[in-house]
Formats: sequence, structure tokens, C-alpha cells
Amino acid sequence: MDEEYDVIVLGTGLKECILSGLLSVDGLKVLHMDRNDYYGGESTSLNLVQLWKRFRGSDKPPAELGSSRDFNVDMIPKFIMANGALVRVLIHTDVTKYLYFKAVDGSFVYNKGKVRKVPATDMEALKSPLMGIFEKRRARKFFIYVQDYNESDPKTHEGMDLTRVTTRELIAKYGLDDNTVDFIGHALALHRDDRYLDEPAQDTVKRMKLYAESLARFQGGSPYIYPLYGLGELPQAFARLSAVYGGTYMLNKPECKVEFDEEGKVCGVTSEGETAKCKKVVCDPSYLPSKVRKVGKVARAIAIMSHPIPNTNDSHSVQIILPQKQLGRKSDMYLFCCSYTHNVAPKGKFIAFVSTEAETDNPESELEQGVNLLGPVDEIFYETYDRSEPVNEPSLDNCFISTSYDATTHFESTVDDVLNLYTKITGKVLDLNVDLSAASAAEE
Repeated sequence: MDEEYDVIVLGTGLKECILSGLLSVDGLKVLHMDRNDYYGGESTSLNLVQLWKRFRGSDKPPAELGSSRDFNVDMIPKFIMANGALVRVLIHTDVTKYLYFKAVDGSFVYNKGKVRKVPATDMEALKSPLMGIFEKRRARKFFIYVQDYNESDPKTHEGMDLTRVTTRELIAKYGLDDNTVDFIGHALALHRDDRYLDEPAQDTVKRMKLYAESLARFQGGSPYIYPLYGLGELPQAFARLSAVYGGTYMLNKPECKVEFDEEGKVCGVTSEGETAKCKKVVCDPSYLPSKVRKVGKVARAIAIMSHPIPNTNDSHSVQIILPQKQLGRKSDMYLFCCSYTHNVAPKGKFIAFVSTEAETDNPESELEQGVNLLGPVDEIFYETYDRSEPVNEPSLDNCFISTSYDATTHFESTVDDVLNLYTKITGKVLDLNVDLSAASAAEE
């Protein structure tokens, strides 16, 4: 504590661990502290006894659920896009050598009251029950356009400048109906609301390409991968990485009070009467509550089950996206399910999450449409948590605060936040051109 650091990172949540790893690899002297005696902060992973303590106030879960330590229940469960930015960041830092990934079985969308596989290629579009025969042909043409689209080759643009043409205009050219647009926008391009329709189409086309390329990568039923033993492995892998580069990790440091000089710039962090000096602080919203504001809240349910989610081809790991329009809501709902095949539960047990941006104060009724898709559950827990975002100006106070985790069950928005923070802290853009084959999925 009596040294001076370039950066002190507070909280061992996923975002903070990734940033700490990136900054250590860049050669900065990093001290990483957490007030808790465990890794992960909000994004920690709980065993069964810890889960019971948190939601039921007792440390005696029912014996029939199996051994407590066979459970690794991620509090912020998110699947990883196989070719997405997070995988590139993991490879960039070489943290992949500490992790084993396994492909996720299924990617589904809720449409007209039914759970359907998300079609990602022109061939899948032709087979999909989501569309009638004429719509399938139109969708196939659109998918081929997206597959062939190359930003740097104007011949593939069909006379449209996608940095100016809106998504709505591009889709109109192919004559796709609202129902098709709904699953393309929310389940393939992973937009969280419908604003994208009036924004330049290039972003949506790139997102669709990322989905299709990720899907092709592991030849599985989805574009997603997930670490064996769950996401709790990630913060620990980054802690190991940081140590390799001379970073220091300290858990169980009470208080962690950020200190400022007379100009209002951060100058250190105090814990247990000792102050470590630093030039910059990186933290989650809970460490600097006066510099963040509440922007919403997430409602979610956590269920333990003894079967896969119905209508998902017996997928042992699966994401289902319920677009807002299908539910008559203002925001999408997400279903996440993982099981013993990813070593997050004992044999025969499944863990499912239903999450959405809360629009009321009653999570149980709000999540009902998603929970109804799960079938019978052994146990279910409900909670809501606030989402905060920073309101400070980092160039004035040198405090770099992450935003709270959203309701999505995939990592794309989380990594955007990390990369933006990295650029604000270092003044440079992280180079994500890496050899993707460095992160292979664990063999069966």
C-alpha cells in the first residue's frame, strides 16, 4: 500500500479485471483491490450455499439439489460471441491459456408465442418456420447480400452507401415484413431496441456478419461459447495474468476510499488507514456513488431445473431472445440456460436466467412470459438491481467508472464499455486484429 501506482483498480468485476489485465500488459503499474473477500463483484459466481444465503437467508439448501460446490451460478450470466470483441481481447492478453471454452448448443428467438431457432444463413432461412414461402425467398436474398457485403469492395454494395442508408431503407429494398425484421434486428444483430432502424445500416450488417461468422466457427447450433465452470473463471484468469506482469491484487480491503487533491484530481486510495498513491482510478459504480446516476434497473429470475428448456431441441446450453414487440414491452427479454455440460451444476441439473430492463416494481409478473417458457422448476429466485452510469468528466478527475451490467445475455455491450474506457485511460485504441484460432473451444 505504501507505493505509487499508475492505476488503482477497485472491484474485481469482469470489466475491471479485463481493464486491469489490458493495462498491465501495456506496462502500467497496477494495484487491484476489492472490498469483498471473493472475486467478481456484481459478476461473481456462487455455489449453492452462497446462493441460498443471498436469496433465502439460510445456509441450508435442500439436499436433493446435489453438492453445493458442484454449482457455479454466475450472477451476471452472458454468453460470448465466438468471433466477437471479448474473444479478441482475451486473445490479445493471452489470458486464453487459463480458460477452456465450450460451444453453446442453441440460439433461439420467441416469435408469435413460439420458440424458434434463429436462422443465420441463406440456407437456414429457407428452412425456417419463422417465415412463409415467399418471405423466405426475400430473406434469403437479403442474407446473401449481407454475407457478400465487404466494406472495402464497392462492387458488393449494390449501389448503396451503408454509412448513409438507414437499416429501415435497406430492409425496404428487400421487402421484408415486420416479423422478419424483428428477429433479424433483435436475435441476429442483437439490438436492444428499435432505434437501429433509423441509424446507418452498416452497423446492423456488420453485427449480422459477426453472428454468421461466429456460428460457422465451431459448427455448433449457436454463435456463442462459454467457459467451463462459468464466468467466475474469467476474473481469476485475469488476476493470474496481472500477476505475471507484476500487478498486485488485494481482496478483502474494507472501505477503499478514493482520495482527491485540491484540484479535484484523484491522488490515491485509502483502506485500513493506509493510502496507496496513484494517478488514475478505475472502478465500478459502487466505489464512487457520488459520481454516478441511476439510469434504470434490471429484473431477473434465477431458476434451478432438472431438464432443458422445452422446444430448444434438448439444448443443454441456450439463449432465447424475446423481442419487445412480441411481448408488448419497451425492452427485450432474455433467457439464458446452462447446465452440467459446462460444469456449472451437478449432473442432470440446469440453471436458467430470465432478465429484462425493469418497467415496473414487480419482477415476478414482469418476467412471467419468460419464466413460463422454462417448464417446471425445482427452485426460483427473483430480484431487481439498479443500473448506474458515470456522470463525471474523467479528464478532470482521472476517475474511470464502468457502467452497470445490462439485462442482455451476451457480452457485446459489456466489451464496448471496456474498450471505450481503455481508450479514455490510455488515449489509444486497442488493436483487435488477432489470430482467432488461439481460442479454441474445449474438445468434448
